[in-house]
Amino acid sequence: MRGFRLPRYAELPNVGLYLEQTVKYINQCLKQLGCIEITGSMVRNYVKQGLVPNPVNKLYKAPHIAHLICIAVLKHAAPLEHISKLFSLQKTAYCEQTAYDYFCLEIENVLGCCFGLKDSIDDVGVTSSIEKEMLRSAITAVCHMIYLNACLRMLSQEDSGAAL
Repeated sequence: MRGFRLPRYAELPNVGLYLEQTVKYINQCLKQLGCIEITGSMVRNYVKQGLVPNPVNKLYKAPHIAHLICIAVLKHAAPLEHISKLFSLQKTAYCEQTAYDYFCLEIENVLGCCFGLKDSIDDVGVTSSIEKEMLRSAITAVCHMIYLNACLRMLSQEDSGAAL
């Protein structure tokens, strides 16, 4: 996880990507996590459920991509209806860019602790809110799952190497 960094809101493609390009971009962003991927049918389902705004002329821009990255990560800790509620709460407290950038900082922060790259979880942001605490809880759960899967993959590789 050393060097893992999600693109910030201002860095997300805003020219408009078609569905398959969007899926490829998001999966590339999340590849280092090892166990989180998204598919075109998942994206269509999230749009249909109202978790992600409808694409404009079949093109997905920064707001869509930010939502999809968050969903791809958070769905490993919470059901979609809880993620939808979390999005609604975040919208009342923060603008979209602030909420997404905070999500990025927080996942990098917690992953660093889970993987022993830092000693403690930093306070991210300048305000304290229940929305931030709930998001941190979901991110912490996902990061522990990522850590467990990474350890199990490493042990599996060691076992297969010992068998040779």
